[in-house]
Amino acid sequence: MDKIKKVLITSDGKKFFVRDLTKDFHCQFGFVKKANLKKKEGSTIKTNIGKQMIILKPSFIDIYRKIKRDPQIIPPKDIGLIIAETGINKNSLVVDAGAGSGALCCFLAHVVKKVVTYELREDFSKTVKQNIEFLGLKNIMLKNKDVYKGISERGVDLITLDLPEPWKVIEHARKALKTSGFLVSYSPTIPQTNDFVNKVNNTEGLMHIKTVELIQREWEVNDRKVRPMSRMIGHTGFLSFVRRVK
Repeated sequence: MDKIKKVLITSDGKKFFVRDLTKDFHCQFGFVKKANLKKKEGSTIKTNIGKQMIILKPSFIDIYRKIKRDPQIIPPKDIGLIIAETGINKNSLVVDAGAGSGALCCFLAHVVKKVVTYELREDFSKTVKQNIEFLGLKNIMLKNKDVYKGISERGVDLITLDLPEPWKVIEHARKALKTSGFLVSYSPTIPQTNDFVNKVNNTEGLMHIKTVELIQREWEVNDRKVRPMSRMIGHTGFLSFVRRVK
């Protein structure tokens, strides 16, 4: 995938991503001359029909939102809670299993020291590699292995699971985690969540902290017109937080 060079934002928040600075950029509001695309960050430019846009350098989140998605990804609202609840940081080692498109492992790699991600399917692994390269991340190790058969890392701060049968990894995770480390499982259904938590509760050294789901509702704020948006992000998945306590 081509790198995103610039981001153009209109006054009403619409964003456009420019990948080629050697050509005029065309969009629904006309086109921006290539000379204007080279102006400094924060400059206001206009399309040929007079639509104003602000030109910015792309941040990580701008580029992240354009990654390739094959299987369904864990959305940012849920990733944010994982980061907040586990307190991972620039010194953390994370193991991610069920990489899928690589959305979670890539976001976590932007925060932590190193991520090791497991993905059994070769087609998904190919997508993960493309997304890692697209984001320019150097601290992800991709393993084309079956995590149900074991985790080789030790002293891990956080293990994240996005798997059909996460309970099969619990014992492997217990051995891999350092004491006080976290295990987080993301499942779309309650039967999966129930089986995972029940297995945790019967595993010595692990403690189930909580299981939650996040519902996200945006609001429209326009002068005195303040109201909830008609559409919202409802159920995406259940997050179960576990900690190794001994």
